Amino acid sequence: MQNYLPACKIVSTHGVRGEMKALPLCDGAAFLSKFKRLFARDDGTGEVRVLGVRAQGNVILVRLDGVTDMDAARAQVGRTYYFAKADAHLPEGRYFIDDLLGCRVVDADTSREYGTLTAVDHPAAQDIYTVTDAAGDTHMLPAVPEFVRTIDPEHRIITVTPIEGMFTDAINGDKE
Repeated sequence: MQNYLPACKIVSTHGVRGEMKALPLCDGAAFLSKFKRLFARDDGTGEVRVLGVRAQGNVILVRLDGVTDMDAARAQVGRTYYFAKADAHLPEGRYFIDDLLGCRVVDADTSREYGTLTAVDHPAAQDIYTVTDAAGDTHMLPAVPEFVRTIDPEHRIITVTPIEGMFTDAINGDKE
């Protein structure tokens, strides 16, 4: 698990006073605006104070301490900034994807281990977990309460109640 996660990547300047357009690499402007500081590197070095964050379409506008004009902003283009996980306050039941990756996925009723969580995608209304079993096969698991019973990143375990065919061969009801 990492202590510093990507917050945004600067893609261009915005105006002449040092504001920058950035692609959000986290939950967006509302989440990022809660941070008072960001870091220039993923090891926590290069701390910089956040002066402002606001949404503009699918990008965010960021103002950072020390970036006061267009030339200084232009020098930041291409740079990724990071936030400290210790500075983030997630609501109950919300987790960083980084904390979930590598967790064991276990049946809540039988304790059978299905594999390890290797990816989290968000194609629609809910996340989809990719679980890789010991043989290297992947299985998709909708991250909804009907299937995911508990998530315990501290103990690196996710308990699930899968349906038939989710971690086994699918059953074709047309065959006799």
